[in-house]
Amino acid sequence: MLRCWKCSDDHLEEARCSGDSDASSQFHFPHKAFWVSLPASLLLVIIALGLTGHLGPLEPPSQSSQIVRITAPDLDGLLINQSVVVDRQNDLVTYSLMSPENKTSTVLFDIKHGLICYKPVDQDSCFLEQMGQSDYDNVHALLQEQQQSHFHLCGNETQRQTEFRGVLAATQVELSTHVQDLCRDRPVHWTKRAEGPGKQRLVYFCIDICFPSNVCVSVCFYYLPE
Repeated sequence: MLRCWKCSDDHLEEARCSGDSDASSQFHFPHKAFWVSLPASLLLVIIALGLTGHLGPLEPPSQSSQIVRITAPDLDGLLINQSVVVDRQNDLVTYSLMSPENKTSTVLFDIKHGLICYKPVDQDSCFLEQMGQSDYDNVHALLQEQQQSHFHLCGNETQRQTEFRGVLAATQVELSTHVQDLCRDRPVHWTKRAEGPGKQRLVYFCIDICFPSNVCVSVCFYYLPE
C-alpha cells in the first residue's frame, strides 16, 4: 500500500494511491510534457542561432579569389610580369599588366557576360569587346587551376600572335557591374576584331597578354573612320 499526500486549500489530506490512480498520472505527466516540448524548444534555439549568424552560412562559403603570376620573355628576351586575379565565384579573370615605367594597365575577362574590357594606362577611355571562343579557351586554364600560383612560359614553347581591334564610333554601351567598377569616370568604346588597320590608319596602342596555355597575344587598337 502506497500512502501519499495531497494539498487542499486549507489542510493536508491523506490519500490512498494505487499504481493507476490519478495521483500517479499527475506524477508522470510533467515528464511526458518535458519530452514533448523538448524538440520544439531545440527547434526554436536552432532558428534563433541561424538568424543571429552563430551557426554560420547555410551554404558552404565560396572560395576566395586566387592570385596567379605569369612570366614570359618578350621578343627581346626581357621578362613580362603579369599578375592575374581569378574570381571563380563571379567568373572573372583580371589581368594587371606592368609597363617598363611601372604603370599598370588592366584587362578584365567578364566570363559570365562574355565581355573583355581593356583599361590602358596611357588612355582616358576603356575599350570593350565580346569574348570569342579563343578567349574562353585561353582563360579556361586559369579557372580550372586550383593550386599553381606561378606560370613561367618558355620562349621557345610560347605561341605568339597579334590581333587587331577597330574602335567604333561612340555608341550606347550597356555595361556589366564589374565593367562599371573598372571604368569609373571613363568613356567606354566598343571595338570589333579586324584584319588590320591598313597603311592609312594609325595603331594607337597594343597590350600584350600571356596565358598559361603558352599563348601570348598582342592586342592592338586603332580607330575606325567616323
